[in-house]
Amino acid sequence: MATRIRLQRIGAKKNAFYRIVVADQLTAPSSKVVDYLGTYDPHKNPPEVKMDFVRLDEWLSKGATPTEKSAAIIRKARKLSASTPAE
Repeated sequence: MATRIRLQRIGAKKNAFYRIVVADQLTAPSSKVVDYLGTYDPHKNPPEVKMDFVRLDEWLSKGATPTEKSAAIIRKARKLSASTPAE
């Protein structure tokens, strides 16, 4: 089973909010997902990303491939999490 890390759109009309999910490559974007990894809110300034990096790394090691947009969001989230000091 080829899996993809992609965005699943939720939220109201003209107020998009996304979940970052792991899903089978051949399923529809709104269908069942394998795992939820986090959320992405593009309406906040700067855009807010909440992600479980442990599960993300687990899925990447299993061979899940991110889409172009989700890969860009993951890169930005990693950069932001590395720049913020640990509490």
